[in-house]
Amino acid sequence: MIVSMKKEVLITFNHVIKKYDDQPVLKDISFEIEKGKFYTLLGPSGCGKTTILKMIAGFMEPTSGDILFEGKKINNIPANQRQVNTVFQDYALFPHLNVFDNIAFGLKLKKMPKKQIEQKVTEALQMVRLSGYEKREITEMSGGQRQRVAIARALVNEPKLLLLDEPLSALDQKLRTEMQYLLRSLQKKLGITFIFVTHDQEEALAMSDEIFVLNNGNIVQSGSPVDIYDEPINHYVANFIGESNIVDAVMIKDELVEFTGKQFTCVDGGMKPNEAVEVVIRPEDLVLTTPDKGKLVVTVQSMLFRGVHYEIRCLDDLGNEWLVHSTKRAIPGSKIGLSFDPEDIHVMRFNESEEDFDARLESYSE
Repeated sequence: MIVSMKKEVLITFNHVIKKYDDQPVLKDISFEIEKGKFYTLLGPSGCGKTTILKMIAGFMEPTSGDILFEGKKINNIPANQRQVNTVFQDYALFPHLNVFDNIAFGLKLKKMPKKQIEQKVTEALQMVRLSGYEKREITEMSGGQRQRVAIARALVNEPKLLLLDEPLSALDQKLRTEMQYLLRSLQKKLGITFIFVTHDQEEALAMSDEIFVLNNGNIVQSGSPVDIYDEPINHYVANFIGESNIVDAVMIKDELVEFTGKQFTCVDGGMKPNEAVEVVIRPEDLVLTTPDKGKLVVTVQSMLFRGVHYEIRCLDDLGNEWLVHSTKRAIPGSKIGLSFDPEDIHVMRFNESEEDFDARLESYSE
């Protein structure tokens, strides 16, 4: 017998619009956030991701639409009455207070008993691996340590939802990686819902249960990291998430696509016969081979060593650039073959005007 698990929704956005001086920042956004998951809002600066976070936290209200917390409308509920805590990019710690007093600040405002405060602060410090730092001054802490204090201060209040506004952007790469592991392990251990804001796609892919990709005030695509990476919905997502080879193509029929003047078997379908499309092939899915065995024959333009792989840039005879990630070397100036499987070809609908669409079809028929 199959038992269906009923999803528990924590946050709901119903047709939310936010405008600044009549300029829309969020354009009719609707989505749900389930309890106990790690979500990431991913997109470039100005796409609306921080605005979403601020409205959930209660720092601003929507121009129209409703925001629900566990099914109850919270549009006008003040920030201090929401079961939400926020970790900011600049930490927002009190420099005149030591580590213990920074973490205990919210608990003292609630007039919690002293022994209980001490116990909860001790537990929070253990969670962020800062035991023994209780009396340390904030000015004596490194950037990574301050960020962990800020996280402990948020978690000690036992919120139902933790919002993280680009909290790792000021850290160096090694510290960022360590903090990614820490945040992910804390989320799994505590079962608290996390909403994380970043413009770093690698960070989003590494940490999330689900990603919302935003652009220009809209949620362009949402799904698991694997779904977003392997099945980008359009050119913007394919280009923003990871490195991609994107070329113009024609969908001849289901499971047959034409690009670079050749037809290839693929696994996609559901489009019109001879519809103008775009094809995505990830650099790691291209396999170096000899020209006679390659599905594509290209000329190597350059090769860089990136530690775990070589980054090889090539050109085909039609002028399309191909990026390859391989553990094998390739000599600049040489002809090589590129091979790939049908599953490595991802077909996307082409986003363009009807005039451009007709012109493209005509060019392929010539």
